[in-house]
Amino acid sequence: MFPDAEVSGFVGRRGSFEIEINEHLVFSKLEMGGFPYDEDIMEAIGKAKDGKPEKITRNRKECIIL
Repeated sequence: MFPDAEVSGFVGRRGSFEIEINEHLVFSKLEMGGFPYDEDIMEAIGKAKDGKPEKITRNRKECIIL
């Protein structure tokens, strides 16, 4: 869906999981208490590509890696 996207990762604080898009924090597990839904991540990337990064507000307790 976003072939030009670059993804990187690093070890942060214990229990943290954060997503930044173009240096804007759009999701923090420490703030939200769970993990984001895949479709919300894709939507946030699409909006950021159009210049409108938005916070992801939905979350779930379990981590699902596809």
